[in-house]
Amino acid sequence: MITYVDIALIITSIALIVSVILQNKGVGLGGLTGSDSGSVFTARRGIEKTLFFITIGLSVLFFILTLTAVIVRN
Repeated sequence: MITYVDIALIITSIALIVSVILQNKGVGLGGLTGSDSGSVFTARRGIEKTLFFITIGLSVLFFILTLTAVIVRN
């Protein structure tokens, strides 16, 4: 059982990393020009909103799998 939890944890962590990297749009050299791009609020729509909820779900799953791995090992 512990190997299944470990494999699920690895797959979830890779998917979580990918989803976080995909969300980092607009981050780059724009902050070096002096403009404060962080103060502008834009609503999430379409795929951005879906990716946001997928990231939240993956982080909750990652937390549950980590707790499960700790409990199973003890």
